[in-house]
Amino acid sequence: MSLLTILLVIIVAGFVLWLVNNMIPMDHKIKKILNIVVVIVVCVWLLKVFGLLSALTNIQV
Repeated sequence: MSLLTILLVIIVAGFVLWLVNNMIPMDHKIKKILNIVVVIVVCVWLLKVFGLLSALTNIQV
């Protein structure tokens, strides 16, 4: 995956989150939880893209 693609995904995710925060009326607590969840998901995705979480795919239950 190219660096440009990674940067584009981060920008799109940030823009969508900004739209949701500014255009959809909801409680401040829900917005805060949504922001935290999106940041965690993007961070985990970045770790997987760079191969730092490859050990998690080998875990068997």
